[in-house]
This record gives sequence, structure tokens and C-alpha cells, in this order.
Amino acid sequence: MRVLLCPDKFAGTLPAPEVAAAVADGWRSVADGDDLLIRPLADGGPGFVDVLADALGGRRVTVPTVDPLGRPAAGEILLTVDGATAYLESAQACGLHLLSAAERDPKATTSYGLGLLVTAAVESGARTVVIGLGGSATNDGGAGMLTALGATPLDATGAALPYGGAALAVVDALDGAPRLRGARLVAATDVDNPLLGLHGASNVFGPQKGADRADVLLLDAALERFAAVLERDLPGCPAGLGALPGGGAAGGLGAAVLALGGACESGIGLVTRATRLEAALDTADLVITGEGSFDHQSLRGKVVAGVAGAARDRGVPCVVVAGQVSTGRREAASAGVTDAYSLVEHFGGEQAGGLDAALSRPADGLRELGARLARQWSR
Repeated sequence: MRVLLCPDKFAGTLPAPEVAAAVADGWRSVADGDDLLIRPLADGGPGFVDVLADALGGRRVTVPTVDPLGRPAAGEILLTVDGATAYLESAQACGLHLLSAAERDPKATTSYGLGLLVTAAVESGARTVVIGLGGSATNDGGAGMLTALGATPLDATGAALPYGGAALAVVDALDGAPRLRGARLVAATDVDNPLLGLHGASNVFGPQKGADRADVLLLDAALERFAAVLERDLPGCPAGLGALPGGGAAGGLGAAVLALGGACESGIGLVTRATRLEAALDTADLVITGEGSFDHQSLRGKVVAGVAGAARDRGVPCVVVAGQVSTGRREAASAGVTDAYSLVEHFGGEQAGGLDAALSRPADGLRELGARLARQWSR
């Protein structure tokens, strides 16, 4: 039997390659003769560079950067063999996982560190810079990134604004020009939310980053003002920036990429091509995918949705393994998911300490689930 293992990361616990390896170990303990194809995936968030490095090779370059509060952080860029394309992920500099719960405040967090990564990619000679967007703690519309690139937001007195989304409430102009040396930016994201409004960055993703209702209203108004300044002061910025699909990704970083003349592309689509997932799907008898939380957001352009849909189109069963499962069976089935397994339930349920076990021993649980799946599905 040929089994394709193509999970996303389990956020906060295991990267995608370790998720796939744990399930594979469990499967082999029961059905060692089966052919396991391992293709870890990502949709642009944390793990994006790791997955692409495994698939493409190339050269990984360590880049000193800063976290969402300006503290030193370690980042890296992946350069293709010919050096023409650089891949990086915003989460290494802007990630929510870099902050404690008490530090999360999108009014103050900055994307400046991402600008340092982009600068390093441009200075390396890359002609295309692909930025994985996802898992961010910021809501500054890319203002910090633009500052690091050489275009500084100013207030009405001509003073540079402090970092954070709240400061954009008084933005009046953009000083300088981004130093991109002709490089083209691509945002890899499967979020199609616009920058502004009810479905925009502040309203949809702000609360996950520590914003209350008053903060959300403040941040949305600040981004509206910033978008108007970008349209006026940044040559090549498209009209109607605040309403463009993908602009709301990663706290408005998508909009900043679009404002710089870049494009938004599907993160899972890009990774699928790099890992040659389509060819692996064509020969699979069973597909196993997964992520930390299989919920309603999973079916809106994330890894699980892309994999399950592709498996359904080929008539191949698709099983999801997740830390927690809250998606209804009918809703999951309509997306192409044959069955879903939860680590929390595997460890006895939340009341029996299953959540704590899923968070503290995810690899153990995945190995056990892998063995269970082999007993149920292997020929």
C-alpha cells in the first residue's frame, strides 16, 4: 500500500517534518512493508522555510533580525541554487510564538524585523523574494517592514512614527523610497481577507493577537489612514489598496507587498509545486494530512483543505490527524476528509487530561495514532 504523509506543523508543539516522521514511525511498527511517501507541507506560516529547504535544497543563510518588540532574534533566508530566488517567512521576525501572552499587543508590535530579512535577501542578489505570511503578532500594515527598507512613515510634524499599528492613526506622509534593487516581492498566503473593514486584518485577526474591541476599531481606522498615504506617496501602489484580496494577511503585510508592486500567491499552491505533491497524490492509496487544530478555519485555504480537496478529486481517501478536532463530520466530508483523529481524544478527552497530554507528548500520541491508522487502513 502506498501512503502519502503530508501534514502541516502542529503549531507550538511540532514542525511538519516531525509530525510526518512520528506518524510514519507508528505506521511502520504495524505495516513495515507499506510504501510511505513523506511530504511535509506549509501554507506560508511557521515552517515555510524548513519545508522548502527540504524540497528544493539551496543555501540557508542566517540573518540577525528583531522580534515584534524589537529584541534580537535569529532569522534566515533560503537561496535557490542559482541565487535568483530567496524564500523567507514573516513568522521568524513577526511571529506570535515569539511573545508571551502578556506581551501580545498589536498596537505596539512591529514588522521591522521582516524588513531586515527582506533587505538581506535583496542584498544577496535575489531577483524574486518570496515571503511566507502567517502566524504574525503584528497589525502595522507592514509599516515597520517599509521603514527597514528605507520608506519611513511620518506624522504631520515630519517626525518618524514609533513602531506599532496604533501610531498609524496619525500617519501623514511616507519619506524615502524602498531599497529593493529591482527585486520582485511575492507574498505566499492563503488568506484572502482585505486590509480593511469587517473582514479585514484588524477585525478578523486582531483579537488573536491581543486586541480588544476598542483596539480593533482603532487599528482598522489607523490602517485606513495608512493605506491612503501609501496610495498617495508610494509610486506604483495600486488604487483601492484597502480592499484588495490578501491585503489583510499577517496584519496587513500582504497590503505592504501589494503596495510595493508585488503579488499575493497561494502559499499551499507554491509549496505543493515545490514538493511535487501532485505526482505523489496520483500514486497514493491513502493520504494522511493534519495540523494542530482542525477547525472551521482549516477549510478556508489552509493545508488540510488543499490536500483533502486534491485527494477527493482523485477518489483517494484522506485522513486528518490533529491535536484537536472541532470541525463537524459533514462539513469535513464535503471538503474531502474521510475521517479525522484527535490527539486530545486519543489521550482520553479534555476532562481526563487529554489536552495536557496532547501538548506535552504530541510525538508519542502521533506514533500511537499512526499505528492505529495502519491497523485500520493497511491492506
